[in-house]
Amino acid sequence: MSEQTDTLLTADYADTAEARDATRIADEPTDVGLPRGLLNPPDAPSGQGLPDWFLTSRAQAWQSFEALEMPARTEQAWRFASLGKIKLQAYHAPLPVAGEVADRLIERSVGNTTVAGKMVFANDALLDRRLFSPELAAQGVIWKPLEAAVVEHADLFRKHFMVQEAVLGSQKFAALHRAHVRTGTFLYVPKNVEIALPLEVFHWLSGEAGSSFPHTLIIAEAGSKVTLVDYFESDRSEETGFACAVNDLIIGPGAKLTYVCAQNWGEKVVSFQINSTTVERDAAAMSLHLNLGASYARLESLSRLVGAGGRSDMLAATVTQGDQEFDQRTLQDHVQPHTTSDLLYKNSLSDTAKTVFAGLIRVQPEAQHTDAYQKVRNLMLSDDAEANSMPGLEILADEVRCTHGATSGHVDDEELFYLLSRGISHKAAQELIVHGFLNEVLERLPDAHATPKLGALLAEKFARMKRQQSPAA
Repeated sequence: MSEQTDTLLTADYADTAEARDATRIADEPTDVGLPRGLLNPPDAPSGQGLPDWFLTSRAQAWQSFEALEMPARTEQAWRFASLGKIKLQAYHAPLPVAGEVADRLIERSVGNTTVAGKMVFANDALLDRRLFSPELAAQGVIWKPLEAAVVEHADLFRKHFMVQEAVLGSQKFAALHRAHVRTGTFLYVPKNVEIALPLEVFHWLSGEAGSSFPHTLIIAEAGSKVTLVDYFESDRSEETGFACAVNDLIIGPGAKLTYVCAQNWGEKVVSFQINSTTVERDAAAMSLHLNLGASYARLESLSRLVGAGGRSDMLAATVTQGDQEFDQRTLQDHVQPHTTSDLLYKNSLSDTAKTVFAGLIRVQPEAQHTDAYQKVRNLMLSDDAEANSMPGLEILADEVRCTHGATSGHVDDEELFYLLSRGISHKAAQELIVHGFLNEVLERLPDAHATPKLGALLAEKFARMKRQQSPAA
C-alpha cells in the first residue's frame, strides 16, 4: 500500500485495519448452533444505527418473499429454465470469515493495474477499501459501503434504492435480496465530474453452502462520467453457494456510465444478477457482463430510456462448460423519443451446457424515432449443448427502426482446418476461435483500463476447461 493510501485510510477510521478487525469481532456469531438458513427470517442487524425505514423495508421484503410462490417452468418468464437447480433450503445466511481467510482474499483481489479505487468484500462484509485518487473526495464523489451510505446519505440512498420493481421474473429473489442485504457499494458522482480510471469492487463467497447478497447503487449526475467493475469470485471452486446480487444504475442527463460485471463464481454456485438501469436525456449507459462461473446463473437486465436522446448498450459474453446453465432475460424499454438501444449477447457452449435468452424490445407510444437492436449469437462447440433464444418486439409507436435476431452455429470447418494445418492442436484452435468470437463484445468496452483483467479471467476459464477435459483430469 502506498504512503498516500496509508494516509487516506488513517484519516478515515472506517477503512483502517483496526476498524476492520473490530468489525470482524463484533460480527462473529454469539451462539454455536447451526447457521440460520435462507428459509428462516434473517437476523435483525444490530450495532449499525440503521434507519427505521430500512429495517422496516427488510421486514416487509421478507413477508413478500414468503408470500410469493417459487417460479414455475410453465411461466413464460421461466420457460426452459432448470428450476430444480434452485434449492434455497441448501444454503445458510452469510457468516463472517476468519482473519486469515480475509487476509488471503484481500491478497487475491488483484484487478487491473491502473484504477481509481478498490473495495473488497467477503460474505457480505467489507474487508478492505483503498482509494488511490483521494482528490475525488474533494470533487464531491461519494464512494462508500452501503451500510454507511444508508445512514450518512439517507435521502439520496432512499430515493434510488431498489425503487424499480423486478419485472423479468425474479420478484421472489429480489425480495430475498432486500430482506438479507447488508452491504455493497454506493457511488455518487456529482455534476460534470469525470473519473478517468475505473473503480473496482471484489465480492467473495467463502465457506460451504454459504450465501451472499451484494448490492451496487450508482448515481451519475448530469454530465458526469465513470466506470465501475464488479468481480464476483469464490474462495474455493469446489464449494457450493448461493448469490443474489442487485444493481441500481441511475444515469443523469448527459452522463456516461460504464458498468462491468465479471461473474466468476465457483461452478457449484447458484447465482442471480438483477440489474436496473435508468437513462435520462442525452445520457449513455453501457453494461458488459462476462459470465464464466456458477452451475446455474440467471441474469435479468432492464434498461429504461426515460429521456430523449438517451442510449443504452447491453453486452454479454458467456463461456460455458460441463452442465453449466446461463439464463438471460432482458428488456430494452424505450419510454421517450429519439432513444437508442443496442444489445449484443454472445454465448459459447461446450459439453452439455445450456443457455436461455429471452429479450424484449418495448417501444412506448411516445417513443417515436426509436432505434433499437437486439442480436444473440450462440457458438455450439458440442452436439450435446443446448441454446434457447427468444428475441421479441413490442412496438406501440409508428416511426421506429427495430431489428432483432438470434443465430446458433458450429465452428466454421474451413477456419478450423486453417488453424489445424498450421500445427495448432484441436483444443487450442477452438480456444482461438472462441476468443475471436467473444472479442466483438469485449472490444466495444470504451474504457481500455478495464479490459486486461477480463482477458485474464477468460484465459483462466479456458485453462480450467483444458484441465477438466484432459485424460489426466
